[in-house]
Amino acid sequence: MAKHWSVPLVVNVLLGIPGVVPFWLLWFLAANGPLAAAGWTTREPTENDGMALWLVIVIPVVTLYGLIWWLANQPLRRRTTLAPHTYWLLSLTAPLLPTAALFLNS
Repeated sequence: MAKHWSVPLVVNVLLGIPGVVPFWLLWFLAANGPLAAAGWTTREPTENDGMALWLVIVIPVVTLYGLIWWLANQPLRRRTTLAPHTYWLLSLTAPLLPTAALFLNS
């Protein structure tokens, strides 16, 4: 079925639409945690609840999204003729397109 790059691309871009939420959560966690501690970003001034609450939210959401992404890509990988490194590069970058579009549009 998925002999070329088009089906994996479409599936992964569609997975990227709900993926906006976990990508944003990861960015918010990183920007207010280690990146702010390194001086690369500034902390959100109203974020004073601590990072433990964020981890309780981020870990389940990112894990669920990663599981859905993996379960969608495993059968597609077996049905395509793309080289493994090409397929996984496409599958890792395509879900970022909706987030990038929202970022560029803001």
